[in-house]
Amino acid sequence: MKTIDGTTRVCGLIGNPVAHSISPLIHNRLAEIRNDNLVYTTFCVDSDRVSEAVKGAYALGILGLNVTVPHKQTVMAALVETDPLAEAIGAVNTLVRTDGGYKGYNTDILGLDRELSDAGLSLAGKTVVLLGAGGAARAIAFLCAKRGAAKIMIMNRTLERAQGIAEAVNNYFNSDTACAKPLTDCGKLGESGYIVIQTTSVGLHPHDDEAPVTDESFYEKAEAGVDIIYNPARTRFMKLMQKHGKPAFNGLKMLLYQGIAAYELWNGCEISRDTAQLIYDDMKQALGIVE
Repeated sequence: MKTIDGTTRVCGLIGNPVAHSISPLIHNRLAEIRNDNLVYTTFCVDSDRVSEAVKGAYALGILGLNVTVPHKQTVMAALVETDPLAEAIGAVNTLVRTDGGYKGYNTDILGLDRELSDAGLSLAGKTVVLLGAGGAARAIAFLCAKRGAAKIMIMNRTLERAQGIAEAVNNYFNSDTACAKPLTDCGKLGESGYIVIQTTSVGLHPHDDEAPVTDESFYEKAEAGVDIIYNPARTRFMKLMQKHGKPAFNGLKMLLYQGIAAYELWNGCEISRDTAQLIYDDMKQALGIVE
């Protein structure tokens, strides 16, 4: 049994709800494997008390925090500093203790970046199609531009939301890489060989039989697909990709690696690929995922 004493550092997750989170498994297993004197738990925080919670956490000496929905934007007002890329994205999910308060980072994009690397997918010079225009799509669009994607097509039912993301990305990188298209155009794309990243909640359990795009030609012309959903482990989007012989990946490794990136920031360490694999196996077992 882990010993908790007067020198044990505390990290945690703020959001609402948080009881379902698998983040405690990630961080407490990392601490156990590395023999770090650290514990990680969850804190359910109401939307009107986010600033109060962050200030209280700092006063209590909490080493670092993760932030989940619905607080990734509102928490930024309570920080003493924000990483420039996270500032441009407009959302943070990791708070790192610094002088006078917390600094905010977005490790969600670091998580996807490492997942893509594991899968052998490079965005450099590629056309990337993003399905959806929510907070996740915004962060991922910035990652795609940072990694040198030649073209980023943000496809959404509400075109204005996609246009807002495209403008933000192009302004930040001083480019015209990103563009917006209606989701109904998915079957009319002239491009082929694109990487698709599915960022919507369509297909999330228990709606396992749903997909944001069902046009077969869309999947036939794709190179590979990533769904940020991890429950179910094989979404309909992934099945449609695989039906056309294209590799498809779920979002479990993105979740793993965003947590690892946060742990590294808090502890000034580097987690090995072997250790990451151990945690990944634990996550699959906890979620009942059989691949």
